[in-house]
Amino acid sequence: MTLAVRYTSARTLDTAPAAASEPGPGEVELAPAYVGICGTDLHIFHGDMDARVAAPAVLGHEMAGRVVRVGPGAEGWRPGDAVTVMPLRWDGTCPACRAGHQHVCQHLDFIGIDSPGAMQQRWTVPASTLIRLPGTLPLDQAALVEPTAVAVHDVGRAAVKDGEKVVVVGGGPVGILIALVARAAGAEVRVVELNAHRRLLAEELGLTAWDPATADVTELVQRWTGEAGADVAFEVSGAAGGVDTAVDVLGVRGRLCLVAIHPRPREINLHRFFWRELTLVGARLYERGDFERAVTLVADGTISAQRLITKIVPLTEAPAAFEALESGGDVMKILVDCTDDAQGAAV
Repeated sequence: MTLAVRYTSARTLDTAPAAASEPGPGEVELAPAYVGICGTDLHIFHGDMDARVAAPAVLGHEMAGRVVRVGPGAEGWRPGDAVTVMPLRWDGTCPACRAGHQHVCQHLDFIGIDSPGAMQQRWTVPASTLIRLPGTLPLDQAALVEPTAVAVHDVGRAAVKDGEKVVVVGGGPVGILIALVARAAGAEVRVVELNAHRRLLAEELGLTAWDPATADVTELVQRWTGEAGADVAFEVSGAAGGVDTAVDVLGVRGRLCLVAIHPRPREINLHRFFWRELTLVGARLYERGDFERAVTLVADGTISAQRLITKIVPLTEAPAAFEALESGGDVMKILVDCTDDAQGAAV
């Protein structure tokens, strides 16, 4: 028997035995090494997604690990291969899939939400979801490939170009990753973030960060851009004020990329969209090319993955890690160590 972290009800997680399943045709059994806790996992923990998540549910979709067993027909993989998983399973038949947009399949199975996730010691997934990792990339850092792929997709959706001025509203893990990916694309970037710890981390990564509580961000952008306004803004805060800031900083024909999940409708200044011919674009999940690009960015050090990891906890301490993350403060990214060795006598 192996161990798994399970969501059982609002604000309740447990660590329970789980039977490893034999990989079937086209499947691969993995030994997850490290699994990141993300904002979606916190939404599940709070009970906000009970209409979608069937408890008890194994969480986790930001991961890196190794192949353990290979099922029939899963060609090209062998035990010991280092991998991450693009946790999407689509039907291939809906209108979105037929149009080539499988990542937003209208019947999408997001693995780790709609089906069992990675926060367990053995995990069986379709071989089609695997992304190969370079052998030189530490697996803890590779656990940040999935959120980096989100950032790569977001920057691509916003069509960020060399020399453009970009404002990222919200300096959490995804916001920082967007800023780093945009910078790698040649953009000049500013991060807007209330939390002092996150601003400090952004500065340590070579980014400029502004505190909206003590400065007029719109005025700062006007000075920075010679009164032209920003070319692109990313709304990553999930707050009404963040939406206002992201709209207000944009110049003529600026692009607003909506990244954060807003659980309720927001008021938005449509006159600003009319007056400056702004564009609003949504960005959801990622495609395989985004994942492959993310692997390169993490492996070559463009993304300082190690700097974003606040701490690593054993699987048995995952419930406490969720509580630490929801408290905010000085926490950025927490990884759960799912390796057998990390659990010791608990296994």
